[in-house]
Amino acid sequence: MDDGIVTGEGVLLDTRPASFASRLLAALLDLVVLGLVAIGVLVLLSTSGWEPSSDTVRVLGVVVVAGVLVVLPTAVDTLTRGRSLGKLVVGIRIVRDDGGPITLRQALVRALVGVLELWFTAGVVALLTSMLHPQGKRLGDLLAGTYGARVRGRTRRPAPVPMPPHLAWWAGTSDVARLPDGLALAVRQFLARAASLHPASRVELGTRLTAEVQRHVRPLPPPGTHPEDFLAAVLAERRRRELLASQRAAARDAEEAALLRRLPHGVPDPVD
Repeated sequence: MDDGIVTGEGVLLDTRPASFASRLLAALLDLVVLGLVAIGVLVLLSTSGWEPSSDTVRVLGVVVVAGVLVVLPTAVDTLTRGRSLGKLVVGIRIVRDDGGPITLRQALVRALVGVLELWFTAGVVALLTSMLHPQGKRLGDLLAGTYGARVRGRTRRPAPVPMPPHLAWWAGTSDVARLPDGLALAVRQFLARAASLHPASRVELGTRLTAEVQRHVRPLPPPGTHPEDFLAAVLAERRRRELLASQRAAARDAEEAALLRRLPHGVPDPVD
């Protein structure tokens, strides 16, 4: 199973690295866009009727090159959170190593290093680094702490598994916290597609998952409980407890923040 974050309801959140071919295609598309922008700027300057001096032409050339190669990619990656036009078409996103959105500093580092590894070496350095690195990182990604992650198509968030009403009292007093995340994910996937399974496969898989889950839950449900009701109750209770824990943590953080804002030694807070 791929590494990822599994929520209390058994939903897998993952940011798997994009393939080398996807990143190469996205880079080529971005290169075409940058080329079109550069050509457009040159055409505008040539048709404006302005006749600058040779020194002005050199300065303007530096400004255009810096804008197209550094400023524009940095702005695009920062404003789109790592989804330039090429990456949007291919379905990938540049993210931090922890899976978070890319920042201005990281986008700038990638753009500056990209001038050397993409333009000065005709992409040879980026090509070799991406092929050798397990996450397909180029040199700019290594220095910035980023990588290209696959972004799935737009999908609806899975609906929460409902609690069977007749098992709510049992689930509220049971110990379900020790259920492994991988097993919770398998149960979540089984319940989501149980209706489409062959009846024999549905019974066999549900029975096997129930036996595995029962090793991690105490006390067991009342005798005669349907396996799928039991599995749904376990996931629903894990989710409820996870939400309560997050709410308590948020309330505790708010109380601590309020205490930090108060003046010490009983000095009354200033009135706005």
